[in-house]
Amino acid sequence: MDTMQIANSLPMWIACAFPVCLVIVQAVLFWRDAWKAGEHTGLTKTQMKRAAKSSAITSIGPSIVVLSGMLSLLVTVGAPIGWMRLSMIGSVMFESVAAGLGTSAIGVTLGTDTMTDEALAMALWTMILCSIGWVIFATIMANRMDKLEKKVTRGSSAMLGVIASSAIIGVFASLMANYLSKPFINMIQKVSAAVTINSWKSVLSSVLGAAIMFALTKIAKKKGWHWLSEWSLTITILAAMIITALV
Repeated sequence: MDTMQIANSLPMWIACAFPVCLVIVQAVLFWRDAWKAGEHTGLTKTQMKRAAKSSAITSIGPSIVVLSGMLSLLVTVGAPIGWMRLSMIGSVMFESVAAGLGTSAIGVTLGTDTMTDEALAMALWTMILCSIGWVIFATIMANRMDKLEKKVTRGSSAMLGVIASSAIIGVFASLMANYLSKPFINMIQKVSAAVTINSWKSVLSSVLGAAIMFALTKIAKKKGWHWLSEWSLTITILAAMIITALV
């Protein structure tokens, strides 16, 4: 049987369906417990429904990006694996890089060379083993994070907000630094013009995303449009992607 036929076979769909179902069950349980916690803390049903609605709308934009990554994995490692991995992890960059590292270990370049049985197995094992550290860390540290939080913040809710905001800014800054610096590095290293142009598109999409989000946030606050705040992330992602693709 051809390798991609194996990757898209019924047994593979069944095997990949189990962890996806587990994720769905976890989501339902978290939602149930979050609702109970909200009632316990005194939040009204209107407030919780509004939070749930905002969260659902905000997730649309990132989900579209994940879907595009799933399409690329569908071609390289098969639909079941792509569906399963991105349902659990959701990091397009990680999954693509991990699969590529796995296949390259036996001399197969992901997306260009013909996939073999060994290369498919290596890609799958690499994706799994490289992410198992997160599971181990969460298992060991989940019940200790509350104590760590209190120790670091010394019980200050304001300090917790500062730390959380700084962490988010640091993560996104780290991710964006590579895209913003890539064209300049390519120019210094005298990389081919085609590659350099593509790297400039990454810069353009990053700048557009920041500008569009800034503008939408300002408009939403000025006009009092709550719906625009909810949809701003999705609008920003789609607008930046479309404009960059048209350039």
